[in-house]
Amino acid sequence: MPHAVIDRARPDAPSSSPETLATWRSWLCGLLALGALCCTPAGATVAADDEPAGRRPRVVVSSDIGGTDPDDVQSMVHLLVYADKLDIAGLIASPYGQGRKQQILQVIDAYERDYPNLVTHSDGYPTPAALRALCKQGALEPPGPSGFGRPTEGSEWIVQCARRDDPRPLHVLVWGGIDDLAQALHDAPDILPKLRVYFIGGPNKKWSVDAYNYVEQDHPLLWMIEANAAYRGWFVGGEQKGEWSNRGFVAKHVAGHGALGDCFSNAKADLKMGDTPSVARLLHGVPDDPTQPGWGGRFVRIWDGRKTIFDRQTTASDKAEVFGVTQFVLPAPKRYTAQNSAVMVFDGGQPASVGASEGKSLRFRFSPRDAKVWSYVIKSDHPSLNGQTGKFTAVAPPVERTSHPSALHPNWWIDDPDPATAEGVHPGAKSVNQWRVDFLTDFASRMQRCKSPSSTKPIENP
Repeated sequence: MPHAVIDRARPDAPSSSPETLATWRSWLCGLLALGALCCTPAGATVAADDEPAGRRPRVVVSSDIGGTDPDDVQSMVHLLVYADKLDIAGLIASPYGQGRKQQILQVIDAYERDYPNLVTHSDGYPTPAALRALCKQGALEPPGPSGFGRPTEGSEWIVQCARRDDPRPLHVLVWGGIDDLAQALHDAPDILPKLRVYFIGGPNKKWSVDAYNYVEQDHPLLWMIEANAAYRGWFVGGEQKGEWSNRGFVAKHVAGHGALGDCFSNAKADLKMGDTPSVARLLHGVPDDPTQPGWGGRFVRIWDGRKTIFDRQTTASDKAEVFGVTQFVLPAPKRYTAQNSAVMVFDGGQPASVGASEGKSLRFRFSPRDAKVWSYVIKSDHPSLNGQTGKFTAVAPPVERTSHPSALHPNWWIDDPDPATAEGVHPGAKSVNQWRVDFLTDFASRMQRCKSPSSTKPIENP
């Protein structure tokens, strides 16, 4: 039988190691954060639309723009046409593929061409030069099995922004890997109370599963929305007829609307914008309460038991939670040394899970993005490991588990598992797509700002 599901109730007892002391500092800082959240009077938070300019949400975006998926370009365009509603503090390229800071700068180049039109509608738009100064390069390599590595320009910028003398929280919107956030928390655990994280998980989590595991285990009091599937409601389900279809909307309301519109439609001819709900909840929602409805979705408190550890090769009858962390701890073969290597490849895809040597065992981590049977094969230069295969089944968590909010993670929210909120196989997606006509109508009016004033006309909401 596999090892039982494990969830730590608290960090290990403190020692003299810097990593352990940092963990306990994060724990104590989080307790203070929890106290602050609990003392907020009910109803005291208002939607971002109602806040004066000095209370705009402070936002850092960590994006895998320019990588394997063009939706980050579309979401970056959306972010910039709403930039007068936000206080953008940082734009970090955190790729798992080929994307780099240059891809963010290219979208800002388009913004610069539309800027003269945008500022005729609002003087709150930041200058292109100001936006360029906020662009930082994040981690280019995985952090390794610990989940953290060396500081990056991006991680250091998160720390700098969080430590500013500003009463507002820092909303960190993670559109790709979570590596730079994990590094920032490792290097500066004191910033934890200031952070409000919205992580577009699901497929992104498998690319940074070690960093995610570190954040979840060592910083349990982090304020975090983990959207593994609800974000898909931005482009799946809801009103999909005519101009409200993904392709029809781009053709009518985005393409030909200034340089930003062309940037958007050239990236992809139909609407995806899977990262945009992280921004949308700050535009129409209750930023301090993820359980309230809004354009970015509605979420529930996370539950325990989301990590499964197997101590042997598995079969399809072995089960682990979809979107959770699945960990294999296998006996290291005889004469396996530091010069040897091994990776576990799931369904022939990427990324491969690199085996971490833990003395007498090898550890592989993976986060299944779909509820299905996953097959895997080990590739190694050690002959007794190479070619070993197995399977396991990723399944939705049982209601007995999801109905008990975690005491370990009091500030962590996740997609609502209630089947009534699912769009097909995507939990929570209806909490986003129920607003589809509203948020697309508003976005269409914003895209008109990119055109010259003489060519614009109002968008009607049916």
